[in-house]
Amino acid sequence: MKPAAASVPFTGPFALGTLSASDGVPFPALVTPDGRALDLRAVLGERQPTTRALLEDWAGTLPRLHALAGDDTAAWQPLEGLRVHAPIEPRQIFQSGANYRQHVIDLEVAHRSPDDPRSVEEARAEIAAVMDRRAAEDLPYVFIGLPSAITGPYDDVVLPGWAEQPDWELELAAVIGRTAHRVSVEEALEHVAGYAIANDLTDRAGVFRRDMKAIGTDWLRSKNAPGFTPLGPWIVPAGSVADPGDLRVTLKLNGETMQDEFTKDMLFGVARLVSYISQTARLLPGDLVLTGSPAGNGIHWGRLLCDGDVMEASITGLGTQRTRCAGESE
Repeated sequence: MKPAAASVPFTGPFALGTLSASDGVPFPALVTPDGRALDLRAVLGERQPTTRALLEDWAGTLPRLHALAGDDTAAWQPLEGLRVHAPIEPRQIFQSGANYRQHVIDLEVAHRSPDDPRSVEEARAEIAAVMDRRAAEDLPYVFIGLPSAITGPYDDVVLPGWAEQPDWELELAAVIGRTAHRVSVEEALEHVAGYAIANDLTDRAGVFRRDMKAIGTDWLRSKNAPGFTPLGPWIVPAGSVADPGDLRVTLKLNGETMQDEFTKDMLFGVARLVSYISQTARLLPGDLVLTGSPAGNGIHWGRLLCDGDVMEASITGLGTQRTRCAGESE
């Protein structure tokens, strides 16, 4: 799908994207809110330039990008007519689960056993207490996703024939711009280059193993089908995002608002997640940290994704992505 004009605006003087002509090779680009694009291959002189390569030396690259954004003599071209790809190909994707307080409460109630003696109010109160304890003890829940699940912000999403309950999960993604290993919460945001929109699709029927409950969750099966993570359209530099802990996250399904929450409902903000992950793993430039999804998923509404559905996703200052669901061909 080509981007609609309304999907271009974002906060700040520029953002990063990956673009191509209809039949060309993708290239890293500087994009402005008024719909102009600058091919960064020639400008930066990289042999094999990618958006991820720009992040390898983010401290050195960022001032050059600011200068280019204000250069009206550069070889700007209209964004219209160019294909917008996922803005980056990450090496690693770290995904936070159960990170929005209201979302977890809703899921707990939705998955209650018919034999559960608790009232809805009692169930909500108990899980709320669990959430508060997790936040106090600083125990985020993080698992790993596959880069092959990434797709563009306007590409169709193919729903596999085996996916019984495909669902949406709109999330704020933090993009790492500096290697982070065992960093403190206070240092963590210094390692974030920018932010992007991610929709972390999930087959609810595949989350828990049916053959042996003790095995637990099966994130490979439920979240990592090709195209299950639409990303972008842009990476907006962190300096242009005033407060990642106070952004509005909105997803519409066929024009109807399903998710509409602020990131301040997160139990663990970006800094705490990056710090927590870095205590075990080494975060690399271009890696993604998905921060979890707010309330309003399909399982809550009793309305899951099907062929022909159109999702429109936006986060304050980061643009808008629009993806259409397509059933898998026989």
